[in-house]
Amino acid sequence: MCSACRMPAARQPTLKADDIKYVKHLRVVMDMLQPLHDPQAHGNRKFFMDHYVVLLLLHFFNPMLGSLRALQQATTLGEVQTRLGIPRMSLSAMSVAAAQVFDPALLEPILQQVNRQLGRLPRDARLGQLPGRLMATDGSFLRCLPRMVWALFRRQSERRGVQLHLQFDVERGIPDHVQIGSAVGSEKKALREALRAGCVYVLDRGFIEYGLFQAIHQGDSYFVARLKDNSTFEALSNRILTPADQAAGVVVDQHVRMGSAFTQGDLIAPVRRIEIRSSDGRDVILLTNTVLAAEIIALIYRYRWQVELFFRWFKCILGCRHWLSESERGLTLQVYVAILASLLVSLWTGRKPTRRTFEMIMLHLQGWASAEEVQAHIARLQKKAK
Repeated sequence: MCSACRMPAARQPTLKADDIKYVKHLRVVMDMLQPLHDPQAHGNRKFFMDHYVVLLLLHFFNPMLGSLRALQQATTLGEVQTRLGIPRMSLSAMSVAAAQVFDPALLEPILQQVNRQLGRLPRDARLGQLPGRLMATDGSFLRCLPRMVWALFRRQSERRGVQLHLQFDVERGIPDHVQIGSAVGSEKKALREALRAGCVYVLDRGFIEYGLFQAIHQGDSYFVARLKDNSTFEALSNRILTPADQAAGVVVDQHVRMGSAFTQGDLIAPVRRIEIRSSDGRDVILLTNTVLAAEIIALIYRYRWQVELFFRWFKCILGCRHWLSESERGLTLQVYVAILASLLVSLWTGRKPTRRTFEMIMLHLQGWASAEEVQAHIARLQKKAK
């Protein structure tokens, strides 16, 4: 196509003060981010890391701020400068700071601080029998632009990207541990490096590695993992199924010894192999080192999908498929602030983040919904949960 036939790029609308309202609500967050406001770490800069984090939060809660240029334009508004203490900045200064100066690792203690303030959500009473915190664990591929040359190809047929490794606390409905890794990195290795005691890890077939299961057991934690249909095992004894087990679709509950001659000795912990028949006639085979009833094991595995739902929220609702910075630091920082935004929604509402609740908070921060209307929305959610 000739250059004369191309459509001119659409001009971005000028940002007005009325487009960003109620920024005073983010002032509370500024107090939490105070450890990031360290002039000594930034030399002679007047733009600090806490400023950038708050601007990223504005990006997530205001659809008008969809680019780094829009965030730079926001720094020219008196409301943002006065209430948030953010100075007027140039686009180049913001870009360099995000790519080379700000360290995403400094946000990790703040994420942990918010995480500790969140309690359990209403849950199935049977989960009270668990010997630890239920963690749905998985990874998700985050696509990057071709010019982000530091990111690797997972496969030659795909774009560059990175891997987001996540441990999702099912009972509190929040991400508990986040790690950014190489696109060709191993999910099993990432989990092994982040293992903690007192957890019940629920895993899909991508985590099958007997050495990993043994490491979880030796680390005073538990696993409920899906096996492949052709996994080699030796049955040691059969457990009697209760009516509750049978109602949950359990058809086999055995103490087994897993592995073939090639993997002998990798998993020596006492384990059980449980077959569950779904309503469509398909069998799901689970392996666990717990002594819980088979019906509870079946219930636990259903919660594995909670981490998949969070990935959908992360990419589709928070919009973490569009990167404001093309550097590895900038991408990691945006991911961490997206997690912080999710935690703040849970902290403000006392509920698991949903699209409707997120929209209500966005409308409130833009001045379209009153605090009373947001509270009424939350009250309706709590009533439905009972």
